[in-house]
Amino acid sequence: MPRFSHFYRLRRFLRWFTPGLGVKRWFLLALTGMTLLGVGLALLLLDLYRMETTNPTLLTLLSYASLRFLPRWMRVVVFGGLGLGMFALGIWELNRALMRPFMRPGAHIVEQLADYRRRGRGPRVTAIGGGHGLSTLLRGLKEHTHNLTAIVTVADDGGSSGRLRESLGILPPGDIRNCLAALSNDEALLTQLFQYRFSGAPGLDGHSFGNLFISALSDLTGSFEEAVAESGRVLSVHGRVLPATLHDVKLVADVRLPYLVNEVRVEGESRIPKASGRVRRVWLEPNDAPAFPPVIQALLNADLILVGPGSLYTSLLPSLLVHDLSAALRASQALKIFVCNLTTQAGETESYSCYDHVRALEEHVGEDLFDIVLCNDNYEGRLAKSVQWVQADPLSRRDARLYTADLVDPEQPGHHDSAKLAQVIMDLFYERTGPLAN
Repeated sequence: MPRFSHFYRLRRFLRWFTPGLGVKRWFLLALTGMTLLGVGLALLLLDLYRMETTNPTLLTLLSYASLRFLPRWMRVVVFGGLGLGMFALGIWELNRALMRPFMRPGAHIVEQLADYRRRGRGPRVTAIGGGHGLSTLLRGLKEHTHNLTAIVTVADDGGSSGRLRESLGILPPGDIRNCLAALSNDEALLTQLFQYRFSGAPGLDGHSFGNLFISALSDLTGSFEEAVAESGRVLSVHGRVLPATLHDVKLVADVRLPYLVNEVRVEGESRIPKASGRVRRVWLEPNDAPAFPPVIQALLNADLILVGPGSLYTSLLPSLLVHDLSAALRASQALKIFVCNLTTQAGETESYSCYDHVRALEEHVGEDLFDIVLCNDNYEGRLAKSVQWVQADPLSRRDARLYTADLVDPEQPGHHDSAKLAQVIMDLFYERTGPLAN
């Protein structure tokens, strides 16, 4: 057995010399430089030994072996300088050859390494939500830290996710797919493929490739959570995307319609915004679904917890209504920030101010849950007719937790700028937690 183990290790070592890897030349250069350094040290020792011997024959041999016939500076250059230079160049280029597949074009290796280390030491951030708001937030945060966890609602029952949920009996993959794509290290062709949506093909129309990919992996691995983890590895994701619960839950709402006295019960996340009324209350059925255990761990270990942005009743509250999750959120010692939407949402939050968003959340999950309420204060730009800016009204400004900043993407009014949003959040975090957080 030991002989076999040594033989296997030798074979693994020899694989470094496979043609095409681009490492052999630099390995040999470093080896040559190391040899010259060793020869220089040996010659220095021979010089010292020469001083101690009087044998003329040995003195002659030492003279030739140590190149005594050359000036001392030349010997230093040949064996010391050249050896050290070749060794340093070989090691440098060997590292570049090994890291080249992982480097961004045009970026310096030192800058990339420093940036990677900085983000690896970043704070542990857990974000709760769903929809495009959460993916926008994650896209900005990944530039500051690799220690990211996204907790995503599983109440979605519309579109491609709803069809797969109904036909295959799996959790809806849509919001999870968006978060994985946002956290990907390389949002190029592979990520574009993951987000690609089929159109016109019978049976595939409206489905995204990523949804089908996660569904197929769920069948192959036997579990939805393992499929999400494997998808993250495929996309080279730094961080995790976790479903709020593994149970099949349905979102239900009491909606007050303008032409009826009594409230109407509306079932299904996709149907609530279409009810054309004012949402009074939402809940999950069953209402005792336990949280996914890694979600609880992520919340309790977090340095910073973010809720939002996202659809108030159909993206944020479905996760917060998982009782174990909301209890862990309240128990966590992390800094908790609520990120308010930029605009109102038709069918959910017409005419809502920042205060109305916070009040609706606290009516469902309890008061004093957040340390900071972050709201946009830039109302420039043209919005669609069906929405309006969510403003920090006088009631909001009475709340000592309120913090306002320009969070708008100037090219897409009504959408968060991921870089602005992430920078404001990280500035608030370091300001509140002190220099030790750095």
